[in-house]
Amino acid sequence: MNIAVTGSKGQLGLKIKDCSDNFQGFNFLYFDIDELDITDKNQIERLFRDYKIDALVNCAAYTAVDKAEEDGEAAEILNALAPGYLAEICFNYKAKFIHISTDYIFDGNAKTPYTEDSTTNPQSVYGATKLLGEKIVLEKNPDAVIIRTSWLYSEYGNNFVKTILRFAKEKEFLKVVNDQFGTPTYAGDLAYAVLKILDIFQKQNTWQSGVFHFSNMGVCTWYDFAVEILKVAKINTPVKPVDSSEFMVKAKRPAYSVFDKSKITSKFQLDIPNWQLSLQKMLKEYLS
Repeated sequence: MNIAVTGSKGQLGLKIKDCSDNFQGFNFLYFDIDELDITDKNQIERLFRDYKIDALVNCAAYTAVDKAEEDGEAAEILNALAPGYLAEICFNYKAKFIHISTDYIFDGNAKTPYTEDSTTNPQSVYGATKLLGEKIVLEKNPDAVIIRTSWLYSEYGNNFVKTILRFAKEKEFLKVVNDQFGTPTYAGDLAYAVLKILDIFQKQNTWQSGVFHFSNMGVCTWYDFAVEILKVAKINTPVKPVDSSEFMVKAKRPAYSVFDKSKITSKFQLDIPNWQLSLQKMLKEYLS
């Protein structure tokens, strides 16, 4: 089974590569911007003509949340139009399509975990372009799988965990917001979920299309997350909890972005780890 992965040099793409040895019968083809411009429909068509693609996982996205406020056109091209091209061509070539989305499609005003049917109301350009991407993907390819995730981190790239570790070495103390609630997601766990969905399709020839929520289990604030990072890393830099109003950012962040994961766990028999356990696993790998 030939699986193409776009955005292959991002956190999730690299963790899919790390996890790939755990699954048999898959032949992976990895593409980043240097190898494939997903905003160019002709290049995507050429890929499908040159290779027999059985499934495509789109990990590519415009993720500079604040920059998107001033660069909405570029964000829309990468987060909405390009996924639409991928979805349409996958549908035409009868290839399965998995697309990654975000918690930013919600306004963050909820008090209970968001389900896949909860009302969307993005408060930022980034969130709006990702929601538009979801709509275009499902319009072009009703057979697609969309996985919304939140607070993604890994051993790779730039993310909150690595930023906290760096700042803890540079500063006397850290200030971290304590009024935004969500769940960290280890990219390794998300990668495993993506590959499990494809593995079930390969072995059982069953495919569950639609929108799914995935993050690790549990709830915390960014402050809680930072404290746990330093605890596990055995770093004693103090962390001060503050309101998000102390930080001037261009894009509004959801104050609450906790997901209900019951749909994805039941459909694909997933046992999702608690966020603290996955953080320990990631830091053990990264710090060693």
